[in-house]
Amino acid sequence: MGNDREMSSERTSTVVGIDIGGSKTFAARADADGTVISTATAGSANFESVSLEAGLREIDAIFDTLGRTGIDVVCVGSAGINTPEQESDLALLIGTRAPGARVIVSHDTPLILAAAELDSGIAIVCGTGSVAWGRAPDGRVARAGGWGYLLGDEGSGYWVTKQAVRHVLQHSDAGLLPDALSTALVEASEAVSAYGLLSRFYAEPSRRYWAQRASIVFTLAAKGDPICRGIVAGAATAIVELVTSVATHLDVAGPVVLGGGLVMNQPTLDGLIRDHLADRGITDVRVLDREPVYGALYLARRALSSTSPSSSAGIGRAYRYP
Repeated sequence: MGNDREMSSERTSTVVGIDIGGSKTFAARADADGTVISTATAGSANFESVSLEAGLREIDAIFDTLGRTGIDVVCVGSAGINTPEQESDLALLIGTRAPGARVIVSHDTPLILAAAELDSGIAIVCGTGSVAWGRAPDGRVARAGGWGYLLGDEGSGYWVTKQAVRHVLQHSDAGLLPDALSTALVEASEAVSAYGLLSRFYAEPSRRYWAQRASIVFTLAAKGDPICRGIVAGAATAIVELVTSVATHLDVAGPVVLGGGLVMNQPTLDGLIRDHLADRGITDVRVLDREPVYGALYLARRALSSTSPSSSAGIGRAYRYP
């Protein structure tokens, strides 16, 4: 099943890149020159968001499509990878599905920088969650944010909607008639009132569900709604603080690559971020124009060309399983 190639002494080296997000997993298999052979999409395999059983089912679906043999390097970027133990655990699960391949595992943020084919700079992921990561020209790395929705993710889609829900509840508690944001958010969430929205917020555990409703805030902000404009401005400030933290730590001024569904699809947020960063002397700001999985392929190809068997393209340790 899949696209396994016949093994021969002259077979072309191949690499696999995998981007595991909070809502989906996207993967691609490519030749050593970067030509994509096949792609695969599955549900999320982020083990902080789904069960082990569900995550393994999605990983198996990926390799059923891409093939399991003849792979030289697999590079995986996954949200929720924060410790060496998490890296090695995921590497084992991947390695047993691609026997003999070198496996590289990291947090998903380095994929953003790599997808832009940059070896140094600062990457931002701003979608359902938010995090910044950077690498200096001398190889030093730094990270800011990525603490998850309970402790952080300021500026993210989930955060934007959470601020909107808070406004709806505060507005109701003050005894005021529903305003534009209250009406739109209650209706979009299939609630009947402000406190119906509160019940719905706690009853619906999907962060993606609430992050998707951030578009309501941006639509109203574009129409001049002052509450929504304030929430959008707060999101931009939060993202800029993440970038500034990494830039200060590494003493670099970019380039900055913006990735993640929220920042890539909301030009108002993009513009505010650029303006605030320019005020801080950071002017080389780019929006990622392709899927982060291409960053995983870029890093895998770098590892493939390395003369060191333990090389992992500069983002962490490489693993190999029989």
